[in-house]
Amino acid sequence: MTFVQLIECRTSRLDEMNRLMDDWVTQTKGKRTATHALVGKDRSDASHIVEVVEFPSYEEAMRNSRLPETDKIFQGMVALCDETPTFTDLDVVRDERLAEDTVRRFFAALETRGQLPPLNDLLDEDIHSHDPVNPQDTIGLDNALIEYGMWRGAFDFVFTVEDVLALGDRACARWTWNATHKGDFLGIPATGRQVDMTGMTLFRFRGDGKIAETWWQHDQLGLMQQLGALDELEK
Repeated sequence: MTFVQLIECRTSRLDEMNRLMDDWVTQTKGKRTATHALVGKDRSDASHIVEVVEFPSYEEAMRNSRLPETDKIFQGMVALCDETPTFTDLDVVRDERLAEDTVRRFFAALETRGQLPPLNDLLDEDIHSHDPVNPQDTIGLDNALIEYGMWRGAFDFVFTVEDVLALGDRACARWTWNATHKGDFLGIPATGRQVDMTGMTLFRFRGDGKIAETWWQHDQLGLMQQLGALDELEK
């Protein structure tokens, strides 16, 4: 179970504390078990500092705390604080990764059988799509829906989302696409062939959580080969 430690203190020496944390990161490289650390300053009280440190489990957190470097940094932290820091140990019981959820919902919507959902709950009205299949970028929700419709008209397909990594206002998905070629695609008439493709999509999110921009990278050459479009060239 993911474990989070909440550390609160009061200090007027935040710059020195940041340098101390930089030292800890350097000294514990390859040994620390923390996976994520975040430091915040109270907007209503600049001396109130809160640090949130995430670990894979409580046991890993305890192993981290036993590192000699951690103890040394803690003593330095105490010296910089106006009063003794307080610690709150938290077992994570709910962890909603909102960007990842939006990405998975997007791919699920694209493969929906029947009419394509409107997608306005996922995509910004001015969405900007970069795709090497297209000579120009696709801009605007209506144009994006036309582009998705082209793929849906040419193939019955499903996405398998292998990984999603999110950071700030960006998320990147690695996916596998399996499809049946049922209609015209870039001038290639339906072949009925079973095809597959791997790729990655980078997403940029707007402040309200909607997708504002996408960058697609996929094995277009491999797809064209599976469709037989390269047969004459290979002879």
